[in-house]
Amino acid sequence: MKALVYEGVETLSIRDVPDPTPQTGEHLIKVEAVGICGSDMHAFLGHDARRPAPLILGHEAAGVITGGPCDGARVTVNPLVHCMTCAACLAGRENLCPNRQIISMQPREGAFAQYIAMPDRNLVEVPDAVPLSIAALAEPLAVSWHAARLALGALHPGMDSRALVIGGGAIGLAAALALKAMDVQDVTIAEPNAARRAFLIDHCAQNAVETADGQFPVVIDAVGYAATRAIASALAAPGGVIAHVGLGEDTGGLDIRRMTLQEITLIGTYTYTAQDFRDTAQAIFEGHLGPLDWVQHRPLDDGAQAFADLRAGTVAAPKIVLDPWA
Repeated sequence: MKALVYEGVETLSIRDVPDPTPQTGEHLIKVEAVGICGSDMHAFLGHDARRPAPLILGHEAAGVITGGPCDGARVTVNPLVHCMTCAACLAGRENLCPNRQIISMQPREGAFAQYIAMPDRNLVEVPDAVPLSIAALAEPLAVSWHAARLALGALHPGMDSRALVIGGGAIGLAAALALKAMDVQDVTIAEPNAARRAFLIDHCAQNAVETADGQFPVVIDAVGYAATRAIASALAAPGGVIAHVGLGEDTGGLDIRRMTLQEITLIGTYTYTAQDFRDTAQAIFEGHLGPLDWVQHRPLDDGAQAFADLRAGTVAAPKIVLDPWA
């Protein structure tokens, strides 16, 4: 099969690689759409030791089951494989499973390829009316759904749920959409990139600003750099909640003194539970997250250029989805 392989820092190439072999309880899936994630970009830049080269990246996938009793079923893929037996899994917190694996990290190759193999429990069937390029957004949307759910769950009932999202990429936009689906109507996205900010305003009907001011009961940091953490800890209202999603850099930025004196809650959020993924997929299918028409489509063969364009900051759309068969 054809695959886009991470060869080293800022180096990707199209290769012919062996087709995956499904194990017991797994299906072979023909990948029809796969998104480029911020974590793929971190790996591309050599910033993720969990993704050493050579490796097939990509974990935001949807496609069609090939062979077996479910042949032809259209599915979106939860890329997080868990053990199902540990305390975290039994508590419905599969994202904290100590034995978790995710495709695009060793030992599981990713979905920038024509085929992947995945366990049956990781698949959600997609209605015929939903394009697979939209269904592939279930993964990044689930990340933000999980963060929004945790943030609102931690918010004191006496506070209003007005929210600031820092970062207008796919995770930031998805967080705004998830918050609105959870009845938070006053959501501001802070996005310094002018082209992306204009796209959010004109194409996605979002309240996007270059620099936010004021104070917000809920702040979601969808970037995760020291500078964005500084903004989050400065703009969170007393008694408010910060949900930290981004993994831009490890340290710096938080004003711990202010957070302590103002009882601001900081929640680290990682991926999603299996239920979050199913709930997000259902919200997509029912149209609760909007038209999701903010995706740029490219063939897999253009993947290396897509990464370069994202690196250069020249892509206004929050998400690029690759088609391995185009």
